Amino acid sequence: MRPGWKSCGWSVVLCATCALWAQTQPHAQPAQRTTRPEPAKTRLAPKLVNADDGLAILGAALAGRYKVQGGSDCSHLVHTIYEKAGFPYKYESSSDLYAGVDEFRQVSRPQPGDVIVWPGHAGIVVRPSHREFFSFMRHGAGVDHYNSTYWMSRGIPRFYRYIKNHPCAGCTSVRASYRRERDE
Repeated sequence: MRPGWKSCGWSVVLCATCALWAQTQPHAQPAQRTTRPEPAKTRLAPKLVNADDGLAILGAALAGRYKVQGGSDCSHLVHTIYEKAGFPYKYESSSDLYAGVDEFRQVSRPQPGDVIVWPGHAGIVVRPSHREFFSFMRHGAGVDHYNSTYWMSRGIPRFYRYIKNHPCAGCTSVRASYRRERDE
């Protein structure tokens, strides 16, 4: 006999024994349902902004001249830029954005136009390959590296991408006015 045949023979015997044992065991009856199954809810899969949309957001960010005014901060800046680009959402503070809001999905690989957030600060990703973002800085709006010592000391940033088909309350009127303004 060949050396491998003994072990193969034991495997066949073992499998046959297991099959016989399984046949002799009483089968458990499935529990009867007492309620009617709920119909599957149909949902639209979230459609996130694509690279072209991200460039439109960047265009709105880099085309404007922004001054720090009373009450204006980084989260107001991000909100204003998104509205100018045609992607409105209800204003949220940077802390709320960091925790996550319905109009955005957290992503692990940012693209231009995504929101970058730390607790207490928000901006817009410009070039992920260079780790650059746009936001209010000490001396006004500008671009900085989010992997610099200062930003890394604030913790690990989170990146969020806008959901295009989110049923944002009041956004349809803003979108419609933006489209009219853009088309004129």
